[in-house]
Amino acid sequence: MPGLPSEPSAERPAAPRRPRASSTCPCGSGRGFGACCGPYLDAERTAPTAEALMRSRYTAFALDDTAHLLATWHPTTRPARLDLDADVRWTGLEVLATEAGTADDVRGVVEFRAHHVHAGRADVLHERSRFRRQDGRWFYVRGRTPAP
Repeated sequence: MPGLPSEPSAERPAAPRRPRASSTCPCGSGRGFGACCGPYLDAERTAPTAEALMRSRYTAFALDDTAHLLATWHPTTRPARLDLDADVRWTGLEVLATEAGTADDVRGVVEFRAHHVHAGRADVLHERSRFRRQDGRWFYVRGRTPAP
């Protein structure tokens, strides 16, 4: 699957890229990175909802931030390591639906489409992701491709 584990790349930068705080956040919220996903990726705050965590994880994929992806993956399903595919460029996110996932819930589901270009070809990842809140923090558990 594009953007998920692949062979390590010698060309990958040592530290994740970061947009300016005033730049539009990659998650598509329309807010500035510093007021949107930036504080979650920099571990200054935790995401208050499953959707906010999903948006921050999309942004982490777009910025090659494996540390945030691993830190927000539930321990029961988290891989030991994560090497992102350097040939994937994430180009847009559409949140299609959410179920629960508020600050008062312990479980949530977010359905989305993540647009990307892989090896020069446009593609879309359509997923229903499950999240769990544990000790006051949201974690990604797993995702499934919805039935057509």
